[in-house]
Amino acid sequence: MEQEAAPTEEVPPLPTGPVRRWFRVEIQSRSPEDPEGSRLVQAARAQGLERLRACQRDRVCFLQGPLSLPEVERLARLLLADPILETYRILLVEDPIEPQDFLPEGRDAHRIEVTLLPGLRDPSVENLIRAAHRLGFIGLERAAWGWIFRLWGELEERDLQRLAVEHCANPLIHRYAIDRCVAPPFDNEVPAPVVVEIIPLREADEEALRALNAHRRLSLSVEELRAVQDYFRARDRDPTDVELETIAQTWSEHCAHKTFKARIRYTGPPPGAPPDAPPQTVEINGLLDTCIRAVTAQVGRPWLRSALVDHAGIIALDGRWDLALKVETHNHPSAVEPFGGASTGVGGVIRDILAVGARPIALLDVLCFGPPDLPASALPPGALHPRRIAEGVIHGIEDYGNKMGIPNVCGAVFYHPGYAANPLVFCGCLGLLPHQESAAAPRSGDLIVVIGNRTGRDGLGGATFSSAGLDPKAPSAARGAVQIPNPILEKQILEVILQARDEGLYHAVWDCGAGGLSSAVGEMARDLGAQVDLDRVPLRDARLQPWEIWLSESQERMVLAIPPACWPRFEEICNRHGVEAAIIGVLEPTGKLRLRYRGRIVGELDLDFLHNGRPPRILEARWSPPAPPALIPIAPPEDLEEILLALLAHPNIQSREEILRRYDHEVQGATAVKPLVGAASHGPGDAPVLAPLEVGAGEGSAPGVALSVGLAPLYGEWDPYGMAWAAVDEAFRNLVAVGADPDRVALLDNFCWGDVEDPEQLGALVRCAQGCRDAALAYQAPFISGKDSLNNFHVDALGSGARSPAPCSSPGSGSCRISLARSPWT
Repeated sequence: MEQEAAPTEEVPPLPTGPVRRWFRVEIQSRSPEDPEGSRLVQAARAQGLERLRACQRDRVCFLQGPLSLPEVERLARLLLADPILETYRILLVEDPIEPQDFLPEGRDAHRIEVTLLPGLRDPSVENLIRAAHRLGFIGLERAAWGWIFRLWGELEERDLQRLAVEHCANPLIHRYAIDRCVAPPFDNEVPAPVVVEIIPLREADEEALRALNAHRRLSLSVEELRAVQDYFRARDRDPTDVELETIAQTWSEHCAHKTFKARIRYTGPPPGAPPDAPPQTVEINGLLDTCIRAVTAQVGRPWLRSALVDHAGIIALDGRWDLALKVETHNHPSAVEPFGGASTGVGGVIRDILAVGARPIALLDVLCFGPPDLPASALPPGALHPRRIAEGVIHGIEDYGNKMGIPNVCGAVFYHPGYAANPLVFCGCLGLLPHQESAAAPRSGDLIVVIGNRTGRDGLGGATFSSAGLDPKAPSAARGAVQIPNPILEKQILEVILQARDEGLYHAVWDCGAGGLSSAVGEMARDLGAQVDLDRVPLRDARLQPWEIWLSESQERMVLAIPPACWPRFEEICNRHGVEAAIIGVLEPTGKLRLRYRGRIVGELDLDFLHNGRPPRILEARWSPPAPPALIPIAPPEDLEEILLALLAHPNIQSREEILRRYDHEVQGATAVKPLVGAASHGPGDAPVLAPLEVGAGEGSAPGVALSVGLAPLYGEWDPYGMAWAAVDEAFRNLVAVGADPDRVALLDNFCWGDVEDPEQLGALVRCAQGCRDAALAYQAPFISGKDSLNNFHVDALGSGARSPAPCSSPGSGSCRISLARSPWT
């Protein structure tokens, strides 16, 4: 490859300094009651801010462009405020960058104003500008939303700071101002010249490799960096930043599942033996192959369609229709930005189902949080409070699924102090597709087409961020991994994919998730080769460097392999549904991934090295049972009623109805057995049942599907092998309780674990995987899909090196085919 950088001409700069017209529209509710403000007051008082008396949350909209005051007045009436429920006032501001002082409304009155940081996307703003242009307000160039928290109470400066960062804003994605007008996110810096950086790697010693790994947050080992070094030494050149970041993403734990493919020397009790059995030392050549894939191969059910490959597992529903099922995790993103992390987790797993050509028909979620009443003093430094994490995660799941019109029918919620800094967020999706319609065979000559959202700065480094522990000392890296959701756009993409599937317009489709285009195109071209022109990728931020365009994980994007003859029709479908589509490259039988920017090559990698060149990990693992706790005599309780009420109020026992009612489990009209059952429909059910197909004429029944989960993390503190058995067994019992046939059950394995560099924790993971294998064999149920999310721990912000792991979790979920009488749903 020619060793040269991309052209250095500058991208046209964005406007800076005072603007000709810049307006601030404050929107206030007419009602004296504000549920959002009341919730904030309750949460703040629960954390010791008792001097806060009241709060009212209002909205503020920033508008920029050559607009007249009458135009802004009309725009406010039509698009910004509800004239019946809200009032508004308009201010013309001379300088949008410098915050203005604000005159207090009383001696004990304050305000905190919040907006998104520059460079982060707000789908509501995009819709606002689009709607304004359609109404004729073509002078509106930029807009931004913000919030005004009006606060009353005898609050000191430190109280206001706590309220700002703990209740009103998340500094990773928001800017805020106290008793001042916040500046809108219009102050993007002038873009620097676009230059592809050459990384001095060939002559680097071990110390330099470690420094490079830390500086760029590559999450690679020294052995892996040496393999990269040898590759480029053989080519007598150093890598570009595009190439090095591509390798780091492809080899990340998140994408490569390095630990589950590693050779492990394990010392511990044999599988199936009691925890205190004499330990044995064995060599394990990959947990994925020996404990998961081996089960599926041994069981060999005839109704299996596709298992443990590509995007989702597929099983038969009947002779004409198949089911696709996938469960993903979004733990680290949910820890730093709960709403966005959880909602993009839902969006990502929906796209996994779309990638096999299935229509999403149900969602499930399993959530593990810290105690909601955890004192602030017990919270690890740099972590959000569990109550705030839980509220944001639940809201994110609610927002995405409800807006897409997909019922959320199954799940679990569990609380434990170990999840205070590192929540676990499992997101699952069930899809329905015609038999033999799954497409995953790209061909030479196919066009590489990206559809959906434009590429921005959000989501940079998400794959490598999710492959390491949470470090409060690296907030900028965490901010870069935050992704901004847009469920309405994903609904449009869904319709495009399914219509294109029915018309046979593509050979393969990939979710553009972790690693962005790097992952999607890299996997699609794995057995062929590809040439990609990065300057043809639609952008939201012209400041993006080529490696950022390639690696950004901006949400709601998919990549398709489309025959050239099908492109005109596919483009027509995209235009009809309002989805942007662009040809960014072509698949070619070269065995190379070649990337260009403005006509020059900025990256060229052999795909065999990219996908097979990573040196296998060789790890040590050991496990021994923990010492039993000392028995403490307990006097018989005097008041059994009080104890019973306390148990019923415990977060892990009390009703989940308050959460479930926020999810729509009726939409699409196929939920035959609902999550809440009983005469009053407020008791928890064992498993929901869906009837996704209509009953045909002369047919007395139709196939259905039941979903369930199993979760037993506390068991894992004593024996991970037994924990895995308990999870699989719970999932089975839930299914059988609603009439499912145990001979038609398929399992998904989803592991969330701590620091696998620790031999003790890795040993516990080995024992858990062995439990999954033995339980699945006992029930003769194959694994069809899975996910591992490792390194779920929080690094001590005080620099002591202590690592706080989340409790081990391995929930299993199952799906099955059952027959129902006609009457329950007709």
